[in-house]
Amino acid sequence: MDEAKKISPFPVGGRLPEQFSKYFIGQAWRAPLTTNGALNVPVSNITFSPGCRNNWHSHTGGQLLIAVGGRGYYQEKGQPARELLPGDVVEIAPDVVHWHGAAPDNWFSHLAVECNPAINVNTWLEPVDDAQYSAATASRQAFWEGIPVDKTKDPELFEIFDIFALGEVSGLGGLDARTRLICVLASNVASQGHAAFRATLDAALGAGVTPIEVKEVVYQAVPYIGMAKAADFVGIANEVLEARGTTLPLEGQSTTTPADRFDKGLAVQRSIFGAEHIDAMRASAPENQKHIQQCLSDNCFGDFLTRKGLDVKMRELVTFSLLVSLGGCEPQVKGHIAGNVNVGNDKAVLLAVVTQLLPWIGYPRTLNAIGCLNEVLPEN
Repeated sequence: MDEAKKISPFPVGGRLPEQFSKYFIGQAWRAPLTTNGALNVPVSNITFSPGCRNNWHSHTGGQLLIAVGGRGYYQEKGQPARELLPGDVVEIAPDVVHWHGAAPDNWFSHLAVECNPAINVNTWLEPVDDAQYSAATASRQAFWEGIPVDKTKDPELFEIFDIFALGEVSGLGGLDARTRLICVLASNVASQGHAAFRATLDAALGAGVTPIEVKEVVYQAVPYIGMAKAADFVGIANEVLEARGTTLPLEGQSTTTPADRFDKGLAVQRSIFGAEHIDAMRASAPENQKHIQQCLSDNCFGDFLTRKGLDVKMRELVTFSLLVSLGGCEPQVKGHIAGNVNVGNDKAVLLAVVTQLLPWIGYPRTLNAIGCLNEVLPEN
């Protein structure tokens, strides 16, 4: 890799010089942030490419690591690896043997603070081989870190779930991590899973889902589950984002005005479901129910589907995830299966989404969703 990806507010700097890079597997960059030697606090921003990590090593004076971007790992010799997300701090005692680096599929950036620089000497040891690295990065249980339950009281239950959801299911269907986590976030909102949403949100942000995308998932839920159910998740998202240093409110994503929301909403409806279908549905509505069709066009589609932050293709996956997780919405699920296909999400993608939602929504709703899929898109 010739160029580093800037994933934090700090500069990236240049490639590690040979005297350091020889102790790394993969490519890393270093940007010194302090220049006043009299202060005796050397601080550098280190950026790791995906899969990059340094050798096992120790510092006679200790070290502080402050994660500032992406997702990475830290591991002490003989201990489980710890996942690092922006805002996490690692205090490394003198002479503790350890390594740190990026996740296999994410860039990672941390501030490295040299402690006791007058006496601090690095001792470089053997590389972290592929087997060690794979074992360390596969052992995380990101979804459940935020669940306020004492897992030691129900170890078998959490072990079953972790192995199934984070092991077996997570690799099925071929969805990329961002899409998978966005769909699970939407499902957690529809299922009213407050603790699950909080834990999934931590994993999603670590996987590169942006604060705007998180907010748009929650906003997108409002016309489908109602504000009474969605409001709590606005609060949870705000709490998590602010704890990670995000300044709120975020940049506005609306693209409509009161004057054009209906026209733009109707245009989106037609683009997703077909003009003939939408026009026939509006024309056939009884006179005393036409106001609902008006609301669908100007509110559901005009106010929400026209927003930036998520494109229409992703919004249809989010809507599909919401409806499948709600249950009892099979007619709407079928309609949005057709809509998904029209915007480019084929049956394989929709089946992959349902598969990822299975651990969170259970088998009855999963089988109902698959029944809808097979009815709208029969197997050849």
